[in-house]
Amino acid sequence: MRLPLGFSAGATRAGIKPSGKPDLALLSSETPCAWAFVGTLNRASAPCVDRSRSLYAAGGALQALIVNAGNANCATGAQGVQADRGMAELAAAQLGIPPEAVLTGSTGVIGQPLPLEKVAAGLPGIGLGLEVEPFLEAILTTDLAPKKAEATLSNGSRVVGICKGSGMIQPNLATMLAYVLTDAEVAQDELRRGWKGVVDCSFNQVSVDTDTSTNDMAVLLANGAAGAVELGEFWRAVEGVCVSLARQLARDGEGATKLLTVRVLGALSDAEARRAALSVASSPLWKSAVYGNDPNWGRVMMAIGKSGVEMRESSTRISLQGIPLFDGRVLPFERSAVSAAMKVEEVIVEVDLGLGEGQGTAWGCDLTEEYVRINALYTT
Repeated sequence: MRLPLGFSAGATRAGIKPSGKPDLALLSSETPCAWAFVGTLNRASAPCVDRSRSLYAAGGALQALIVNAGNANCATGAQGVQADRGMAELAAAQLGIPPEAVLTGSTGVIGQPLPLEKVAAGLPGIGLGLEVEPFLEAILTTDLAPKKAEATLSNGSRVVGICKGSGMIQPNLATMLAYVLTDAEVAQDELRRGWKGVVDCSFNQVSVDTDTSTNDMAVLLANGAAGAVELGEFWRAVEGVCVSLARQLARDGEGATKLLTVRVLGALSDAEARRAALSVASSPLWKSAVYGNDPNWGRVMMAIGKSGVEMRESSTRISLQGIPLFDGRVLPFERSAVSAAMKVEEVIVEVDLGLGEGQGTAWGCDLTEEYVRINALYTT
């Protein structure tokens, strides 16, 4: 997939990942970019998130990203802060731009010092090109598949999104590492006005395991190389790209065999609908039932109830794979037929609370023995 106009990217094997796979990625824009950022709410945030947040508050433009995989550089004290700043300084020197124009990202194991000497040795070997795949491959950790999506606007400008993430995902504001790039010309104030809303209905509606990473961030960069756009069309394109990435994240959850989609209608507000949907998508009991093809709709009812949103049993309707199971009362259904309908790649739950106009969707995955295996052996 080609990058939008004015962007280039590349990657190398710096020896940070024990596997020897690509693990250091660099992305650059020919001109400074307007940008928007959302970072993790985890209080044990990594230096890359803290530094990004400081740069965001300062309000300057960005022109490059440098990201390492295999080391989260989190809980590493002052040494970690210096290493994160050092990554930015190395990339800035190579590109001939100020360090404040470079955003850093790290992902991997928490609590291990980042080997800055490996970054310094590997960075000069990165050749920048017009394809996104080398950058994307280098930021993956336990992912089984790369995640990417794109959209083209009527004026020819493009929106390209990439992200990584497979475990430690219930973002609470972003999702591991997500980068959305566009050559559309959009003012920084406008990007910052709209980005959080896009994140709320896409990345914030994904749950693999209810764990919020220390390194999560979602970044939107616009360099304006393709000119001005109609803002409504622009935001629809950005949201479509991010929803696609969110679905890909859920489907590639560690150990997952199925994508779980939860749609909630009839809530008092969109925010309540999203909250209820995410509660169902993140329920370990329901996720286990999905894995076992068990149409135990009571677990959906439980998860809606525990979310704290307004609900009434008498007005609640629940369907699974389009088959009604509850409509203010228990409905008769053939359990074996519904179970058979769940033996597909995407399982869809629909809940209508019957109270208002609020709507929301969340995405998750089934919970399998493989998830336990991966995380039982993650550092051993």
